[in-house]
Amino acid sequence: MTAQAPVTPPAEDARARAQADVLALRARKARLDDASIDVILRDARSHYAWTDRPVSDATLRDLYEITARGPTSMNTSPARFVFVRDPAGKDRLARALKAKNIDKMRAAPVTAIIAWDPLYWQQLDKLFPHEDRKPLFEGRPDYAEETAFRNSTLQGAYFMIAARALGLDVGAMSGFSNEIVDQEFFADNGWKSNFLCNLGHADPAALFPRLPRFTFEEACKIS
Repeated sequence: MTAQAPVTPPAEDARARAQADVLALRARKARLDDASIDVILRDARSHYAWTDRPVSDATLRDLYEITARGPTSMNTSPARFVFVRDPAGKDRLARALKAKNIDKMRAAPVTAIIAWDPLYWQQLDKLFPHEDRKPLFEGRPDYAEETAFRNSTLQGAYFMIAARALGLDVGAMSGFSNEIVDQEFFADNGWKSNFLCNLGHADPAALFPRLPRFTFEEACKIS
């Protein structure tokens, strides 16, 4: 009889493919070029005025799918995104905003509500299938909320970087009532708003000089 080759378990095969994919990615592009880094962070700006150039549904889908690949603790992925674009939605959102932010929001083609789902951890059998982590959250609402807020904030940061990478401009906002936003948009599902982000193609006319940042020596230690 001819000896059969050993069968590789599916999980081991998938792991090997994942490792090969990362090596191939690094071989294709070891780092971003300086111009790309400038676009997403180094020279990027928060914007306050907007053109009327629209943002398509396809672009919003691309933006979410890129954002969703960013890492979160135990792959919890608690962030949820609501894209407010039509006038009726903008009217509802305006009820929650401080007066100085209303015109900024109305002028933006899209305002994203970055929120989080308090029941995110109930999906861990799908998102973290190799080990049951739901008992870590069951009966521990403070821990569940802390994890959700931290990781949805991370996902909001990925969202802004991804938007810039796709050629969009962003303007994050926190001058609003979370309670009113939650009443207006999440009464039926219990999601909780984190922050808002205007999205589109900016008019740079409203920009002012960049504010200072801390130096490495002021903000960092190597130990």
